[in-house]
Amino acid sequence: MRNSFSSGFSGPAAAATREIEADDLQVRRFKQILLDEIDLQELANLPAEERRARLERVLAHLISREGVILSSRERAILIRRVVDESIGLGVLEPLLVDPTISEIMINGHETVYVERFGRLERIPSGFTSEDQLLQTIDRIVSSVNRRVDESSPMVDARLPADARIPRGARVNVVLPPLSLSGPVVTIRLFPRAYGLTELLERGTLDQPSADLLSACVRARQNIIVSGGTASGKTTLLNALSQFVPDRERIVTVEDAAELTLNQEHVIRLETRPANVDGRGEVSVRELVRNSLRMRPDRIIVGEVRGGEALDMLQAMNTGHEGSLATVHANSADDALSRIETLATMSDVEVPFLAIRDQVNNAIHLIVQLSRHSDGTRRIVEMAYVVSARREEYLLQPVMGWDPIDRRFVHHPLPDRLTRGLAQAGVPVPGSWPIPGVSP
Repeated sequence: MRNSFSSGFSGPAAAATREIEADDLQVRRFKQILLDEIDLQELANLPAEERRARLERVLAHLISREGVILSSRERAILIRRVVDESIGLGVLEPLLVDPTISEIMINGHETVYVERFGRLERIPSGFTSEDQLLQTIDRIVSSVNRRVDESSPMVDARLPADARIPRGARVNVVLPPLSLSGPVVTIRLFPRAYGLTELLERGTLDQPSADLLSACVRARQNIIVSGGTASGKTTLLNALSQFVPDRERIVTVEDAAELTLNQEHVIRLETRPANVDGRGEVSVRELVRNSLRMRPDRIIVGEVRGGEALDMLQAMNTGHEGSLATVHANSADDALSRIETLATMSDVEVPFLAIRDQVNNAIHLIVQLSRHSDGTRRIVEMAYVVSARREEYLLQPVMGWDPIDRRFVHHPLPDRLTRGLAQAGVPVPGSWPIPGVSP
């Protein structure tokens, strides 16, 4: 069998390439032979593993009968690809279980990209036809009781973790005529739950910053994790949540449930999109408002992107200290302005200065993340809100990243923060350096 795609790929990319390098013509040929030999509907009621094993045995026989000369490795790859396209997710099967891949992007049936270690790379194969891609899309969305077709050409859904998708995923599909590039599928694989120790090893932050964040969570400081798309906000939020005491009741609110908390008393809420008739939608805002009736000690909002910002601020100001949330923003200053803007999107008419009062009183610490050109995700800024009431926003830097010297820079802690830690009985981390004094 020719191997037209493997040249030029090495390292992590080679592993995925080896899984999909079988010749597309051979795949199409043996898939058709298989469909002529066996009725897949007759196998529909069998367990997935037994159904796959039976098809693999039939294919092995068919390949021998056709007299195709293949090495054992090529034979295994061909059988896997034919079975994947017949009853599975085709080219996606090996990609979904690859722990180095964080996102899969399909731009028409011939073009597949993945994000690996923060960088995009094209997978050297695609689906055998647009019909095959559409069939795969139907298998994905139907597994979560969703539908996508010409009458409803867009869908956004969460795929639960299972043997096929070990981490779970969020999938977005756009079909023609909305897409001019053919069917477009974006699959974001949920990240594995990292602790702060692993983030330290990856260079996301340093030990003093990790100790300070841990202290702030235990002292019930309200923290906003800010950053751009795929900058690691949810990963850091998940890592911070490990410092919430087990005795507290936590309610999480997410658009697509990605957080993995280890505490025993956790209530997870997830939005629901409208059905095909346009009814039944449950938004983040409705869930945040409802969570206040659930006696939470802390509320964790996966991402603030609309009018729920006002409800979140009110929760932080009314006995739910220590809450956590993420927001899309380019800096700590921008995060405050964005939350203020989002709060005005609420259907409740609130004076502008009143919203500023809410923001100043509710938010304590902002942690800004950035994804660098080499794919590294790093905390580039930590700032504490020192403005009060209706004053103009004023942030005091706590930590920053120096891109020239490539090191973390620490600043004196604000008096308000040290008082907050002291009142909660949490000592200032001994690892926090004093500027100008060698640690």
